[in-house]
Amino acid sequence: MVEPSVVSASPRPALVSDTTSYLPDELIAEHDIKLVSLYVALEGEQQAEIRLLGNLDGFYEHLRVSEEAITTSQPSVGDFLAVYEPLLDDGGEIVSVHISAGISGTFQTAVQAREHLISEHRGGERIHLFDSRTAAGGMGVVILAAANAIRAGASAEEAVAKAHEARSHLKVWFAVNTLEYLRRGGRIGAAGAWIGTTLKIKPILTFEDEVEPVERVRTRSRAIERLVSYAEQRHEGGADAWIVQHIQDPDSAAALVERCRPIFGGAPLFTSEMGPVVGAHAGPGLLGIGSTTKAALGLE
Repeated sequence: MVEPSVVSASPRPALVSDTTSYLPDELIAEHDIKLVSLYVALEGEQQAEIRLLGNLDGFYEHLRVSEEAITTSQPSVGDFLAVYEPLLDDGGEIVSVHISAGISGTFQTAVQAREHLISEHRGGERIHLFDSRTAAGGMGVVILAAANAIRAGASAEEAVAKAHEARSHLKVWFAVNTLEYLRRGGRIGAAGAWIGTTLKIKPILTFEDEVEPVERVRTRSRAIERLVSYAEQRHEGGADAWIVQHIQDPDSAAALVERCRPIFGGAPLFTSEMGPVVGAHAGPGLLGIGSTTKAALGLE
């Protein structure tokens, strides 16, 4: 008698990202997101960003008093292999979402790690890479779109498609106290034309593959008002899922959440503080808001 065959279900795709989304720890744990750390060089000593996330106050105090640019760097191929290999050994697929290739070599390093695993016949073809074309909270939104899709039973290809959808609806605005940190780190993008007025303005910027200028305002309060106005504009355009991030300004972040809660009709997906890699280039005082649609996030 022939025994009926037993078909075992394939494991759900694993989700990998890097440390620069600054998603709250509880969301990282909830979705079992594996992280590959970028690096920060402090006084000539390179440290993994993931080790600095527990003491942001200390890092930003160092940044404030430093007269030199704090440099950042992408993970190594070996860093990616250390995360990818155990996941591939489990027999499943991987969705790997990363900071914009326009400002970091992280995505290209992930490509190299994938190619190495393919050449070694270690299953690299099961890694599905996605360049978020954004950073920080914007990338966090894209990660959550993929995570929600995976939780709902999506394949790796379907999860990447949802990440694309969320990114296509995503817009992020952020206000910084000065362009000086962006200038020091060479991440100024098209906002470089404003350098001559750095001390006189509170710039509002956006991120579309790289930093782009939006508007120059004179005061911090005016910058916050413009962020609120932008939230209203985004909601009128159909955005109904949103996030708030800050650097060393939790009070302004909390105030922005309270101003925008009635606009969007509910709480943000998350509120968090940006960490060292992005923070070294943006500087203390950043306040930002991002939005997309619940449908793109799989929340409807």
